[in-house]
Amino acid sequence: MLKLRFFLNEPNGKPCKHFKQMIPVLGQKYEIDIEVMSKPKSDYMTDEYFELDLPVAPAVMVDDEIVAEGSDVAQNAIEAAICRQLGLPPPKIEGKSFFNKLLKR
Repeated sequence: MLKLRFFLNEPNGKPCKHFKQMIPVLGQKYEIDIEVMSKPKSDYMTDEYFELDLPVAPAVMVDDEIVAEGSDVAQNAIEAAICRQLGLPPPKIEGKSFFNKLLKR
């Protein structure tokens, strides 16, 4: 089963709140195993943690692919990574910006 991992800072910052909102949506939409790691930022900076070769929070991984590290990321970017790993077509992006609509005429 595909593994989706969220790495969050304690106390939770803005990206972490955003990630926590998308977790249930992604879990309902795709057959994935979701793991959430939440710890103080200092715990991500230890030699022991770096030896694990995992990203520093806030971060998102889909299997071995780091989708975001040290910043927030849009849900559609995470979904695109999930679809790539599952061999599915990329998700359709809803609500395109005015500029993008002009270019697609």
